[in-house]
Amino acid sequence: MFDLLLKDGLIVDGTGQRAPYKADVAITGQKIAAIGDLETSEARSVLQVPGLTIAPGFIDTHVHTDAALLNDPQHESGIRMGVTTEVLGQDGLSYAPLSPENYRDYAQYMSGLCGVPPADLDMSSITSFRNHYHRKCSVNTVALVPHCAVRLSTVGFNDVPLTGSSVEAAKVLVREGIEQGAAGMSTGLGFFPAAYATTEELVELAKVVAEMDGVFVIQYRFFNRDRAEGLTPVAEALEIARRSGVKLHIAHYRTTPSNPGETGPMMEELDRAVDDGVDLTLDAYPYPCGSTMPVCRLPGRFTEGGSEAILTRLKDPADRKRVIEFLEETNGAALGHTTWSYIGSERNKHLEGMAWSDVAAQRNTSVADMMCQVMLEEELNCGLAVLPPLSMAVWRQIESDVVTLLERPDYMVGSDSIPIGSACHPRAYGAFPRLLGRLRRRHGVPLEQLVHRMTGNPAARFKLTGRGVIKEGNFADLVVLDADRINDLSSFEDPRQPPAGIPHVVVNGQIAVQDGRCTGVLAGEAVP
Repeated sequence: MFDLLLKDGLIVDGTGQRAPYKADVAITGQKIAAIGDLETSEARSVLQVPGLTIAPGFIDTHVHTDAALLNDPQHESGIRMGVTTEVLGQDGLSYAPLSPENYRDYAQYMSGLCGVPPADLDMSSITSFRNHYHRKCSVNTVALVPHCAVRLSTVGFNDVPLTGSSVEAAKVLVREGIEQGAAGMSTGLGFFPAAYATTEELVELAKVVAEMDGVFVIQYRFFNRDRAEGLTPVAEALEIARRSGVKLHIAHYRTTPSNPGETGPMMEELDRAVDDGVDLTLDAYPYPCGSTMPVCRLPGRFTEGGSEAILTRLKDPADRKRVIEFLEETNGAALGHTTWSYIGSERNKHLEGMAWSDVAAQRNTSVADMMCQVMLEEELNCGLAVLPPLSMAVWRQIESDVVTLLERPDYMVGSDSIPIGSACHPRAYGAFPRLLGRLRRRHGVPLEQLVHRMTGNPAARFKLTGRGVIKEGNFADLVVLDADRINDLSSFEDPRQPPAGIPHVVVNGQIAVQDGRCTGVLAGEAVP
């Protein structure tokens, strides 16, 4: 007798090579035990899914849910989208390996992006980090060694080079992290202290990742471009891969309102690098704008020393004047085209969903000064979302561009989910069903192609053995969806809405979502 039987479904197996086919799927324990005509088979539980598609559980290659999963392990935003595995530690931002003091300080620095994690957790190693999620949340989790934590653990929150003994100590931390189960390392050169790094430092750390057969995930450089050996941000990322031999993954690489329709030009340099031997993959999400934390808008000289030093500078009139001038010079009118997505305190909770230009007018000050005021009042625990372009034509072109990019076999889907705040970016609840629903139907994309980019492709890249493809002996991470009805319901006006058309989700053989409702099962494991 099987434990669970999914009957009369249409299998999209995650390989991208096989057309959908009708079959039943039987599960014993955590694994898929049989696929085929199982009409006479018996099971302890049966899900009748006639006319519905059974696909592998989706693998979200880029999230910022490291604290959200600890605070709310049911994680409705991800599991209701059909996501059964999330890759944590992105953009060099996470909590391990860190000492208790560094954990507390960096948790505050990251709070506008991730929220506030539980206090006093042991984050001294990747092992301890993985243990905080293993069988304690609804989705599987994959760890990356975060560059910021490596720097904090070697030279602190300081703008000093990693050379000599300090770079050797950093390499030990990267090697140990991968030995303890991390799939690779991440860096985000728009965040500090990672952005203090030189290209040479990144090459040295990437060499360790290459030796360990891991993946080097990069958000390319926004700050300190003088440290990139004269290279553009994309060229620097490719140079790191060339000199280290590492498998490179570029995060959220897509067109923006500044270059809609230019997928060809933006990929030319990358394709030449692949022709030269660079092992490259990328991810994207289907929206024309993003979300982050305001502290990442600040330059390195203003963030050095960590959270308390930042707050001290925000209080100082001279320092604050300098940072306001910097923000107005580098961000200009774009500052006003932003909204508060998340506010940590009740004092300013009413600001969630308000455009920065409106808040500034209400406070009778400039947008840049208002941003500094709120960051100081919230002690950095506040997040932002960029407002979408006013032109529907631009918005739709960027969506079309993402669909075009996902035609490439080197692309996959990363939602960049930040599921905190009443005005969070809708991608946290809608990225995967948006692609599989309205955009697939609008552009006539084969279902099996998109499913592969969400399952088999990332599983292969991040070496998630036994996941991403429906076949006997693999783990039973499955999503049941209605291909005709699936759609995102999450919008910028009402973002915290789960999608339509995903009735059931199974994680490691256990039903996590049934009839569109979370069951409370926390079967996710730290993988691979």
